[in-house]
Amino acid sequence: MADTDKGQHILDALYATVSARKGADPDTSYTAKLFAKGTAKIAQKVGEEGFETVIAALAETPEKVASESADLLYHLTVLWADQGVTPEDVWKILAERQGISGIAEKASRSKD
Repeated sequence: MADTDKGQHILDALYATVSARKGADPDTSYTAKLFAKGTAKIAQKVGEEGFETVIAALAETPEKVASESADLLYHLTVLWADQGVTPEDVWKILAERQGISGIAEKASRSKD
């Protein structure tokens, strides 16, 4: 299995685990606790983890960046599940953008 396939598989598996926690007991699952607190709290956590990843990139080690990135991806999968977005939805969009200049892709979005 290629490294990118392995990474995608890990995120797919994480998403499945996160989704399975919807409706679980918030006293026994951090993920269930996030779902119970609602979208605003989940989105806040994504923002916090994104900020911590940026700070790690500016002032910490590559290992700290990797650790904070893992936290960010986890919280992002919780947000996806909360919003009904699947990893496949994200992979499809990324695949559609593959081979398109980032400048051209961003310009196409500004017309929408």
